[in-house]
Amino acid sequence: MVNYEKISSNKAKLVFTVSGEEFEAAMNKAYLQNRGKINVPGFRKGKAPRNVIENMYGKFVFVEDAMDIVFPEMYTAAIEENDLKPVDRPEMTDMGEYVKGEEMTFTVEVFVRPDVTLGEYKALSVEVEPKHVVTDEEIDERIKQDQQKGARTLEVTDRTVDYNDTVNLDYAGSVDGVAFAGGTAQGQTLKIGSGQFIPGFEEQMVGMAIGEEKDLEVTFPEQYHSEELAGKAAVFHVKVNSITATELPELDDDFAQDNGFDTFADYKADVEKKLNERVESNYNVSIENALIEAAVANAQMDIPEAMIQEQTNYILRDMEYRMMYQGLRMEDYLKYTGQTREALAEQYKGEAEQRVKIELTLEAIRKAEGLEPTEEVLGRYHLINKAHWEMLERGELTPERARNYPGKNLITRAVGTEPSVMSDVFHWEVGRGDYLLLCSDGLSNVMDDQEILFEVAHGVNKQHCCQRLLSIAKNRGAPDNVTSVLVLI
Repeated sequence: MVNYEKISSNKAKLVFTVSGEEFEAAMNKAYLQNRGKINVPGFRKGKAPRNVIENMYGKFVFVEDAMDIVFPEMYTAAIEENDLKPVDRPEMTDMGEYVKGEEMTFTVEVFVRPDVTLGEYKALSVEVEPKHVVTDEEIDERIKQDQQKGARTLEVTDRTVDYNDTVNLDYAGSVDGVAFAGGTAQGQTLKIGSGQFIPGFEEQMVGMAIGEEKDLEVTFPEQYHSEELAGKAAVFHVKVNSITATELPELDDDFAQDNGFDTFADYKADVEKKLNERVESNYNVSIENALIEAAVANAQMDIPEAMIQEQTNYILRDMEYRMMYQGLRMEDYLKYTGQTREALAEQYKGEAEQRVKIELTLEAIRKAEGLEPTEEVLGRYHLINKAHWEMLERGELTPERARNYPGKNLITRAVGTEPSVMSDVFHWEVGRGDYLLLCSDGLSNVMDDQEILFEVAHGVNKQHCCQRLLSIAKNRGAPDNVTSVLVLI
């Protein structure tokens, strides 16, 4: 039995009562689970009776474990029955004294999604930047991007290095005649004029021939990430191994036909049309964002710190994933920028709070207006495999079709049964407190990433979390099997 009380706009109190019989059964189960770990003189390990252990270690020895047995299921049922949305782990504030055979009561308090008092959100007036006008230069730049896609790489043997060439080179750097860490490489590729290397390095390579060696004198920038090298004069001994150049296709009707148009004029007109459509979309988004911010500013809510912290962690984790795909680790980024993770989190705390406010305000407006997402909207956010996502991005598949695309559940990659197989391997660092979740599409097809993250972050324990995910998936009519494996580091 549970009694529910809303003690503030963002906090709930739950008072649980467990019958004497039920709690006694949990106590006995706790005893059976732990007896093998307890040594009692005169008894083989795991064979000591419960009463003997309780007499030796106290009658409360199994109470905590018994609570862990009865609490998760009762808590899950309570938050579902009362339609609560916890945003933090529950805190036990009171627990009655254990008396064998009698009722056991305990009280928990938990922060929940706060109540939102909406202000004006209908008759809003906002100011945004004037709509951008697409220029000829932007059209030409967009065409140039397509032109680059059709480029051919040619080996150069009859001339020296020039701007826009890609050079394969060896180099060895030194400061005051002493080599420094990271200053030596062989077979390095460098596009001349890209600005990848220290100012002056690429410019001095122009005019070098294949096989030529040369000393380049450069100065590290004052704001260089390595304090030992910042502002220091250096000498790089370089050797050119090979030169390649890029040949671009002619901008003519043949080029247009390669891009799906009859003439270059038709192709250019389509480029202009799509750029204007993007401008229109961005303009509408800017108006929408301004209206949302105005509605948020007019709303009142008391946000639990846990929600802000969760969103901050989400922002940082998203940054980390993006860096990972670019070949950069968060640890290296922090080192280069001279920051700590805590300082970085503090920088994004304001953004995280605003995201939470937007989410809560829009949810309150949706409820106030009785709005529900259409099938079209659901289709936009339905999880599909990578191949179909790429089809969606290329415009080969509409969001509406993506949700019900016949091949969305086909296995497109498998480890296989041969002695030599192809597999995807990912490396990332984990720390104490991190979660790893392996789940089937029976779960991910009915819950989005944010929802899953929320349940994992705020579950009472791993078992409760998996049970909660299963319950949500079943309630949403999961059309496939639902499997989840949760690991806490």
